[in-house]
Amino acid sequence: MRIFVWHVHGSWTTALVQGRHEYLLPVLRGRGPDGRGRARTWDWPAAAVEVTPQEAADAEVDAVVLQRPEELDGLCERWLGGRRPGADLPAVYVEHNAPQGRIAEMRHPAADRPELTLVHVTHFNQLFWDAGSTPTRVIEHGVVDPGYRYTGELARCAVTINEARRRARVTGTDLLDRFAGAAPLDVFGIGARDVGGIDNLRQDELHAEMARRRVYLHPIRWTSLGLSLIEAMQLGMPVVALATTEAPEAVPEQAGVLSTSVQTLAAGIRRLIADPAEARERGEAARRAALERYGLERFLADWDELLEEVAT
Repeated sequence: MRIFVWHVHGSWTTALVQGRHEYLLPVLRGRGPDGRGRARTWDWPAAAVEVTPQEAADAEVDAVVLQRPEELDGLCERWLGGRRPGADLPAVYVEHNAPQGRIAEMRHPAADRPELTLVHVTHFNQLFWDAGSTPTRVIEHGVVDPGYRYTGELARCAVTINEARRRARVTGTDLLDRFAGAAPLDVFGIGARDVGGIDNLRQDELHAEMARRRVYLHPIRWTSLGLSLIEAMQLGMPVVALATTEAPEAVPEQAGVLSTSVQTLAAGIRRLIADPAEARERGEAARRAALERYGLERFLADWDELLEEVAT
C-alpha cells in the first residue's frame, strides 16, 4: 500500500515506516511543520519517500494517516489535489496526546466523523477523549529496539523532555529542582539547553548517553505515554516515574519506582543510585517488559490489520 502521512512525531513515525508499505512524506523547502520530509536524526528505510505538493497532488494513495486538526480541516485535501480524507480516500486519525483543558468538556477534533477511524496510542487516551460517533481503536506504541546498552556508570539520572520550559507543569519541569536534591539530573531533548540540559543529539547518541546514567526519571504529569520512557526501558534502565496517565500500565513494579509522591520517588532515586546491582536488576526487568508489550513486530502487525481494513 501507499500511505500518505506527515512527519509529525519523529519516534512514532520511525516505527511506522519500518513496515512493508511505501510511506509518502510531505516535504517543503523550509522543512517546517507541514513539510519535514524524512527524518534528519534517524536512519529511515528507503520506503519512506518525500513528496512535494506537486507530486502529492497526482500521487496514487491507498490510505491517509492524519495526526493534526489542520490536516483534517483542509491541509490534506489541498496537498492531495482536492481528494478528501475519509470521503475520497480511506483515512485514519492518530491521536498522540491526552486531552488538555477541562477534560470532561473536551471533544476530539475528529469526533462524530464515522467515515474515519480514530486511533489512540494508549488506552488512557481512548478513555479520556470524547470521540462521539467516530469509531476508535487502540494501537499501542511500537519502538525500534535500540538494544541493551545500559552501563549505569554515572551516578546520575537521565531525563528526556522536549520543550521543557514551554511545557512546564505538563512535563513536570517544575519538579526537577526537587528531584535534583536526590541525585544530579541530565536533561535531554529539544530545547533542553533552556533548562541547562543537552539537545541536538542524534538518536543513537542520545541512547548511548542515556544508558550511561544509572536511573531514568520520568517526571511527566499529563501527556500521553512518552516514547522516551519505552526507549529507556529497552536500553535496560531502571525507571522512576510519576504514576500518572499510562505510566502505571507501561512500567511494572519490578522495573523501578512509580508513585504520585515526589518524596517517594526521590527516595527511590537515592536507593537506586546507591545500589548499582538493584538498578541493573530493575533495568533488566524494564527491558523485558518493554520488549514484550511495545515490540515493533506487534505494532506493525496491528497497523497492517487496520490499514487493510480501512482500505477495503
